[in-house]
Amino acid sequence: MNEVIRKLEPTAMWNHFADLNAVPRPSKKEEKVIQFIRQFGEKLGLPTTVDEAGNVIIKKPATKGMEDRVTVVLQSHLDMVHQKNAATQFDFNTQGIEMLVDGDWVKANGTTLGADNGIGVASIMALLESTDIPHPALEALFTIDEETGMTGALSLKGGLLDAKIMLNLDTEDDHELTIGCAGGIDVTATGTYDAKAPAQDRALKLTVKGLTGGHSGMDIHKGRGNANKLMNRLLMNLHKAFDLEISSLDGGSLRNAIPRESVCELIVASAQEEKVRQNIEELAAILKAEYQTTDPQLSISMEKIEKPAQVWNKDFQNSFLRAVYACPNGIYRMSPDIAGLVQSSNNIARVLVKDGSYQVQCLTRSSVDSEKTDLKDAITAAFELAGASVTTAGAYPGWTPRPSSAIVKLMSDLYEERYHEKANVSACHAGLECGILGTNYPEMQMISFGPNITGAHSPDEKVQISSVQKYWGFLLETLKRIPATI
Repeated sequence: MNEVIRKLEPTAMWNHFADLNAVPRPSKKEEKVIQFIRQFGEKLGLPTTVDEAGNVIIKKPATKGMEDRVTVVLQSHLDMVHQKNAATQFDFNTQGIEMLVDGDWVKANGTTLGADNGIGVASIMALLESTDIPHPALEALFTIDEETGMTGALSLKGGLLDAKIMLNLDTEDDHELTIGCAGGIDVTATGTYDAKAPAQDRALKLTVKGLTGGHSGMDIHKGRGNANKLMNRLLMNLHKAFDLEISSLDGGSLRNAIPRESVCELIVASAQEEKVRQNIEELAAILKAEYQTTDPQLSISMEKIEKPAQVWNKDFQNSFLRAVYACPNGIYRMSPDIAGLVQSSNNIARVLVKDGSYQVQCLTRSSVDSEKTDLKDAITAAFELAGASVTTAGAYPGWTPRPSSAIVKLMSDLYEERYHEKANVSACHAGLECGILGTNYPEMQMISFGPNITGAHSPDEKVQISSVQKYWGFLLETLKRIPATI
């Protein structure tokens, strides 16, 4: 299946992408891919180091005639988001990604593809291995754990890099030159509750699935359904109308992925079962109408199951459902300064309530630190009112745009020259590592770009073949034009 990928152009890059995708590389479990990249650099005979966090740095001298040019860092992250369709049998810890070509696109067989950020990694590998591509001195920086905390970038020490320019290869639209991004913080609500024996007799499993999902930063403005919020809406509706008892609730997965599925085990009186089903069908029709454009495959179903031994107590059920209802989700504020840019948002990414304990995981983003704090406080207030303990972790700064920097001018001028239109030079709502890396390298000029990738952080992820060719040519020409001074 993956052999077809190796024949695509540029072949060197696609072959490295296929090799990379054969290596399991989930966030926080990057041991195999760190070893893979380290051995790659050493086999080329290039100075290769692995820092205490697991970031890999490989340095390559300039090609002949370009020794006087400014040194450039090429940066991408090694880990990938692991998501699969419910019906797909796949072990991300042991299996390589199964890829296929669909017209002008490369995608995976029922899982995330890893083009985010594997295309960037493969591009850097191709440049390090090349013998005929002109380039200045290069410092390849492969960071770890970008997707679940950016701990690699946060742990990178100053003094390891000499470059004055960084090219981050982690943007997902080939006409964009990204020069700023949002910061983020993980917000987690946890607690316990007293479980009790159920009083009702009809056990049912309510399932929300088929949502589009996607990247909780880049796709948050698209109005896609959040499975945790939709499930809570269904449950609150039942809670108000019937003598509902909830046994367990399990929705979402990773903080940076918009939840696509949620499952709840509940119990009602058998005499009310038909009315409960009718209630769900009516609200399901409303939700499908509301989300028919963004989530056309939305499915809400209910089936009988064996009766669980325990359910939530009524006070907890009432307070928890209301807390999730009150918790902000989606866009919190648009930027008043940059048209179309989401300034602050929250993703209720994971909800797990079972066997007397619960947790709700959110990823809060903002390009304004004070507003990020305000949104975090709003989430905290909602869950503290329900008796939860709320903690924060993984905070990382945003990346302040420097639109007048030399690398921005060089690449925006080059884009217009090559493609006869202006590039979209802008900031984004996703979390890029540039802001973090810039704390230890404040004078380094940074810019991010890449090929067209859609559906990142979901099994619908795919990368456009023709766009990769466009991006690759743009990257090579950029390296060729790096000046001697900036």
